[in-house]
Amino acid sequence: MPTFSERLTETVSRYGPLCVGLDPRIDMLPREYEELSPVDAIERFCLKVLDLVRPYCGVVKPQAAFFELLGGGGFEAMDTVLKLAREKGFVTILDGKRGDIASTATAYAEAAFGPTWDADAVTVNPYMGYDAVEPFLAVGRKATPARGVFALVRTSNPGSRLFQNLQCEGKPLYRHVAEAVGEWNHAYGDVGAVIGATNPAELKELRAAVPDVWFLVPGYGAQGGTAADVKAAYWPSGGGAIVNSSRGVVFPYHRDDPDWELKVINAAMKAQAELK
Repeated sequence: MPTFSERLTETVSRYGPLCVGLDPRIDMLPREYEELSPVDAIERFCLKVLDLVRPYCGVVKPQAAFFELLGGGGFEAMDTVLKLAREKGFVTILDGKRGDIASTATAYAEAAFGPTWDADAVTVNPYMGYDAVEPFLAVGRKATPARGVFALVRTSNPGSRLFQNLQCEGKPLYRHVAEAVGEWNHAYGDVGAVIGATNPAELKELRAAVPDVWFLVPGYGAQGGTAADVKAAYWPSGGGAIVNSSRGVVFPYHRDDPDWELKVINAAMKAQAELK
């Protein structure tokens, strides 16, 4: 049975590194969805996006918050979206940024990788240390097929420097986190790093620090990162990174555009071409 990293390598070699983030914000959906309930609207919209982008990307990343916002119906919608994504052959990353320990982290992991969501990977916050990551590794290794973890290392939001750039033993805190992720990946496999696209110099620095780790790179597109910025994340042989675009691919239109589907297709096609 292939590892998560092996499945990700195969997917990226076929479709390129584009990862489409599914962040179904009600206030940004096409006007035609207003006649539906919020739950039906986000579900149908996400399912349509999966159809539209399938030729141009192999990885999708549902953002749990926008589904959880709608309560039980939102959870059902996320379940439907994840199931269809798997049926279409996408690698799925559940973006929940989980960050707890012990039995709570194990419960989060079993929800992410078990029958509840059955995602291929999940994002985690390692601020509490190895205790916050190990339960996901343990549950992920036992799953069939094996699942992956992406730990937050250097994020793309403006406020990230408040803590992530603090100097600690002669280097910024994010370097210590990156090196820990590299050690976990070497010891257990299938551990990646979330590293933003908005500072190419740091992206290059971190690729050199952890040369074998898969990167999940947010910040490309609407957040200001360019295709040239993210090239430092790739391995010299190609691969090694998936580059997320949410708003840039999913919402490239005005709500009243009659041809919004074509604009989503064109945005995905453009991103795929730029990132290869």
